Amino acid sequence: MPAAPLFALGLVLAWLAGVRVYLTVFGIGLAGALGWMDLPPALQVTQSPWVLGVAGALAVVEFFADKIPGVDSAWDLVHTLLRVPAGAFLAAAALSPDGHLGAGALAAGAGIAFASHGLKAGTRALINTSPEPVSNWTASAGEDAASLGILALLIAHPVAALALVILLSVLVALAVAWLWRRVRTVLRGGAKPRAT
Repeated sequence: MPAAPLFALGLVLAWLAGVRVYLTVFGIGLAGALGWMDLPPALQVTQSPWVLGVAGALAVVEFFADKIPGVDSAWDLVHTLLRVPAGAFLAAAALSPDGHLGAGALAAGAGIAFASHGLKAGTRALINTSPEPVSNWTASAGEDAASLGILALLIAHPVAALALVILLSVLVALAVAWLWRRVRTVLRGGAKPRAT
């Protein structure tokens, strides 16, 4: 695989690990096992039946845990310890031509996974301030659909997947900033009435 798609593969895998780590590992491993994508040597471990089985089972558990308000935030908190190192590994493994993981790639992957995890966890924590569960379910389903869609695009067109991830990150960051301002306004006693 040429350098640009490998670079995009590493960055997108790190980003996805910050959102849905088990689905990401399962998806890339399945793509390699089925021959949809030639994985770099260090990523070929994800094709193992054991890795696929464990990642697939945990992806199902995460799917349901992420739909329950409160449980989703606790899940995100605990998984900070897993998503960031997994993102670091996935990025470095994708960028390694010989199977050796470089420190720079590990650091970049960790940073990207931490950023996407922070956006996800922060958004969900703000959404959980709403008393109704529909917004939480909608956000979770949106994350599921986005993760699957980006994984599919990554397998077919890694550079396009990277462009989409950058766009989504900017949009989500803007939405979080807007939502945070709204929550702060409500917590301070509501919006001031407009003069007519």
